[in-house]
Amino acid sequence: MSVISVHHLTFSYDGSYGNIFDNVSFQIDSDWKLGFIGRNGRGKTTFLRLLLGDFAYAGSIRATEKFEYFPYEVPDMSRRTFDVMTDICPECMEWEIKREIALLDVSEEALGRPFETLSEGERTKILLAALFLASHRFLLLDEPTNHLDIDARKSVTAYLASKKGFILVSHDRDLLDACVDHILSINKTDIEVQKGNFSSWWANKNNRDDFERDENRKLKREIDRLGESARRNVSWAEAVEKSKYKPNKDGDRPLDKGFIGHMSAKAMKRAKSIAARQEAAAEEKSKLLHNIERSDDIKISPVDFHRERMVDASHLSLFYGDRKVVDGISFSVRSGDRIAIAGRNGSGKSSILKLICGQNITHEGSFKVESGLVISFLPQDTSHLRGSMDDFVPRFGPDGALFRAILNKLDFSQDDFDKNLEELSGGQKKKILIARSLCEKAHLYVWDEPLNFIDVFSRIQIEKMILTYRPTLLFVEHDEAFRRNIATRTIEV
Repeated sequence: MSVISVHHLTFSYDGSYGNIFDNVSFQIDSDWKLGFIGRNGRGKTTFLRLLLGDFAYAGSIRATEKFEYFPYEVPDMSRRTFDVMTDICPECMEWEIKREIALLDVSEEALGRPFETLSEGERTKILLAALFLASHRFLLLDEPTNHLDIDARKSVTAYLASKKGFILVSHDRDLLDACVDHILSINKTDIEVQKGNFSSWWANKNNRDDFERDENRKLKREIDRLGESARRNVSWAEAVEKSKYKPNKDGDRPLDKGFIGHMSAKAMKRAKSIAARQEAAAEEKSKLLHNIERSDDIKISPVDFHRERMVDASHLSLFYGDRKVVDGISFSVRSGDRIAIAGRNGSGKSSILKLICGQNITHEGSFKVESGLVISFLPQDTSHLRGSMDDFVPRFGPDGALFRAILNKLDFSQDDFDKNLEELSGGQKKKILIARSLCEKAHLYVWDEPLNFIDVFSRIQIEKMILTYRPTLLFVEHDEAFRRNIATRTIEV
C-alpha cells in the first residue's frame, strides 16, 4: 500500500470563467476502492485526466503507481482479443488471462475472435480484466457500466467488488454500494474523502445538511434578536445623553450630568458588545450551507389522453433485415403506467421504443398506437447536439423559459448556458434532452436510457418529479435503483 497525495491543486481551462479546482488537498491510499461522485460539470473526468498528466496544473500530485484510464482506447480493433490483452499486460500468462475473464463470465472462445466482433459488454469485461491483471496500476474507471445490460452489470459489479486500487466514477447507487469502501466527492466548494459506501455517505451528507440548516436558522434568529437589542440600547443611550441638556423647571433638583453621562456611556458600551456578538454570529453563519446541493422540485404538466389504452401489441416480432430480434411479445400501455423494458443488449428494447414512436421498423403481429396520441421521445444518443443553447431552443421547439428553468433546477449555471453544446459534459447533454422532453405537451413519454452520465443528485430529482406528477412513461434504463423506485411494471424482452 502507498499514498496518493494531492497538494494545493489548482486548475482552469483556457478561457474558462473560473477555476475548476482551487487549492485542493487530500490523500488516498492506493488499495482503496474509491467511489468518485459529484454534480455533472464539476470536473470528475477533468480530475482523472489531471492524474494522467494530460493537463498542466498548479500544485502537486504524487504517486508511486502508474495511473491507467478506462475506457481504454484499443489502437487496432481488428486484432485478436488475446493479443489486445497481452498488449496491455505483457507479463501475464495465458492461464491468468483465462482465469480472469472467467470471473467476468466471458468465454475462452472470445480470446480468439477479433476484438471488434465482441459486444459492448464483452469489450468492457476484457479490458477491465487486462487492466487489473497489469501490476502496479491504479485504475481510473470512468463510468464503466454505461450502456451495459443488467446481466453484464451484475458480472462487472461482482468483479469490481473483489478488486482494490481504483477510482470508480459512477452515478449508479447500487453499483457504488456494492463496490467501494470510500467516497471521494466534488462538492460545491471543496473536495472531501469519506470512509464508507454511497449510502453511508448520502446519510452523512443529509444529516450534515440538516444540521447546518438548523444552525443557520438558529443563528439568523440570534442575529435578529441581537440587532434589535443593540438598536434599543443605542436609542436609550442617545435619549439619556440628550437629557443632560434639557433646561430645569423651577423647583426641580439640578441634573447630575456626570451620572447621566456615565449611564449613557454604559448603554453605548453594551450596544457595542451586542454588535460584536452579532458580527461573530454572522461570521459563524457565513460558514454554513456552502455545500448544500440544489434540489428544487421540477414541475411538469403531462397531458391526459382521451382513452385509457394508448398502445397495444400482441404476438409482436421485430426484425433487423432477416434476423428476428424480438419474438412474439405482447403488452399494452395504459394511462398512468410507468413501464420499464428490460433485457440483454441487442434484444430489441430500443427497437420497440422506436416502433412506438413511428419509426419504420420491420415487424409482424398485431400492433396499434391510438390515433391522436402525442409522444415525447428521448433518445440514447446526444451526438447531434451542436451549436449554442440559443440555437437549440427554437430548433426543437420547447418553451424557452420552461426549458431554462428545468435546466437551472438540474444545476445548470449561467456559464453553462453560454457554452456551445459540444463543450458540455455527457451528463449535461443528457439533461438538455430530458428538459426538452419535459417541455413537450405529451400524453406518453418514451425514454431510452435517460440517465446515462447523469449525476445522482439529478437522478433523485427526476425520480421525485415522476412520482409527484405521474406521467405515463415507457423507458429503458439499466440503473436498477431508478427502475425499482419508478416502474409500476416491467416488460422482459
